[in-house]
Amino acid sequence: MTEAAVTAPLICLASASPRRRQLLQQIGIAHCVAPGNVDESQVPGETPRDYVLRLAWAKAERKSRDPAAGGLPVLGADTAVILDGVILGKPVDGADARRMLSLLAGRQHEVLSAVALAYRDRCEARLSVSQVRFASLSTTDIDRYVASGEPFGKAGGYAIQGLAAAFIEHLAGSYSGVMGLPLYETSLLLAGAGIAAQSARQL
Repeated sequence: MTEAAVTAPLICLASASPRRRQLLQQIGIAHCVAPGNVDESQVPGETPRDYVLRLAWAKAERKSRDPAAGGLPVLGADTAVILDGVILGKPVDGADARRMLSLLAGRQHEVLSAVALAYRDRCEARLSVSQVRFASLSTTDIDRYVASGEPFGKAGGYAIQGLAAAFIEHLAGSYSGVMGLPLYETSLLLAGAGIAAQSARQL
C-alpha cells in the first residue's frame, strides 16, 4: 500500500478549528478541510439544543454540495456554552471575555456539542451534552487568563484543553465534546457511513 493511499482523506471537515482537526487525528480519521460559512444567528424561540443541531447539520449539508468537498462525506460540528438557558458565544473583546468568565466562575454550566455527517444524499446528526462546573475565580485569575489570549475564538470564552483546565472543578459528560467535537458521537456517525475510527479494540 502506498503512502498516498494511507493518508488519503476519508472525510471532509467543514471547520477550520485546529481542535477539531486534532480530535479527528486522535481517532485516526484522515481528513481534508473545507470550512463553510453559515449564518450563526439564533432563530427567535429556538432552544440551544435545536440551535447547535441546526448549525452542525447546515455546515455538513451545505458543504457536501460544494466541489471543494471532493465528493467525500462531510462532517460539520457546533458547540455552545449555556448558562441559565442563555448561549454564551465567543467573546468579542477582553471586556466581553471577562464578563463571561465572571458569570461562569463558581457555577455549573452546560456545554452542547452537535456533530453531523452528510453522505450519500443524507445527513445525520447527534448531540453531546456535558455539565461543567467552574471553581471560584478571582479578578486576578480572570485578568491573567484573558491576557493569555486563550479565551478568544472559544465558545464561552475558555478552552478546557488549555490554561482553563485549572478552572474546571468537575466535568460530567464528554471532554472531547467540550473541546468542540464529541468523539463518541462522531465515531457512531462515521461507523454508520462505513468509516471505522481507530480504537483500543482495534489495536
